[in-house]
Amino acid sequence: MKIFERLDFNLAQCRVEVGELRDWLDANPTLGEKSILDFFRRRRHLSAFIASYNPNVNRFDRIAFEYPLFGDFTCDLVVGDSAGSAFCFVEFEDAGPQSLFVRRGKKVTREWSPRFDHGYSQIIDWFHKLDDMQKSSDYASRFGAPVVRHSGVLVVGRDHYLNAGERERLVWRGDNVVVASRAIQCTTFDGLAEILQARLDVSLRSFQAGG
Repeated sequence: MKIFERLDFNLAQCRVEVGELRDWLDANPTLGEKSILDFFRRRRHLSAFIASYNPNVNRFDRIAFEYPLFGDFTCDLVVGDSAGSAFCFVEFEDAGPQSLFVRRGKKVTREWSPRFDHGYSQIIDWFHKLDDMQKSSDYASRFGAPVVRHSGVLVVGRDHYLNAGERERLVWRGDNVVVASRAIQCTTFDGLAEILQARLDVSLRSFQAGG
């Protein structure tokens, strides 16, 4: 069984890595799945901070890439708060012109893409497996608690391939659609960089004020 890596999360290093994410996005209009995972794997503090999408995660001290989930699925990234028994499961999809929406026939409004539906369905399957295995000893040994509060994040696509209406649909879906009473947040890579930078700025100001 693959175990989680212990992480001593560092805000200053995370700030550097969020900046590297923004530079990387500026230099690459499209992103392939392999390059995405390679990029985040080399930036553990940035990757861990994605778990801030789960409000129950207050410290980011457990991390694993390509984490096998009970032999049936592999999660791109899992980040946990060992003390708070909370985890965030992250799926990365590619970022190209049709990663989020595709045109079907003569319809004016584009439909959700197969790539998006695949990533979203992956997270639903993870949630189902977690609920199914919750009473097993394997579950408790993996996550350090008999029950953990988990959420999912799907990161896919780029803002510049979306019109205003499509951006609104993406935000609405992430804010309003829940699965088994749990949120699946949906964001583009640009949206991820923006929200992490904003949260990082708030965290740094709070840390400085406390110091």
